[in-house]
Amino acid sequence: MAAVTQTQGQDTPPWWSSLPEPKAPIHALEAEDVAQLLESHASAGPNSTKSFLLVDVRRTQWEGGTVTTSLNLPAQTLYQTRPTIYQLCKQANVKTIIFYCGTSKGRGPLCAGWMQDYLNQVGEASISAVILKGGIEGWHSKYGGELMDWYDDKFWTRKQSS
Repeated sequence: MAAVTQTQGQDTPPWWSSLPEPKAPIHALEAEDVAQLLESHASAGPNSTKSFLLVDVRRTQWEGGTVTTSLNLPAQTLYQTRPTIYQLCKQANVKTIIFYCGTSKGRGPLCAGWMQDYLNQVGEASISAVILKGGIEGWHSKYGGELMDWYDDKFWTRKQSS
């Protein structure tokens, strides 16, 4: 996957090279759509169930914060854990698994594709894997620190000045 960048030695293949290329087409949700899901869930009360799961697939680049309620599952471990993620989502009645990384141009789509391939493989039509368009950077550009957990303004200030 050419969009995924990682510093590697000349002879070291990227971590994803031994894994299959995703086959399933992946849909993208706009930041506004995800914000609406989060706000709808928040207004439904503390005992309401969530029909979606946000998954941040960044490994060490999660500095600066995450979209609120996100679970961090690094991309490097996601392929092997798809059956467990599926079972947990099925038990929790999750209908949409929303993946993102820094910009949702590399690891986010890769992981969403792998997850959707797995859902297709097991014949699961009631759950879909999608990406958050623009990733955490797009989210921050749109909302700043709103609807973010562990928000660190200093990180974003440094990022914008570099």
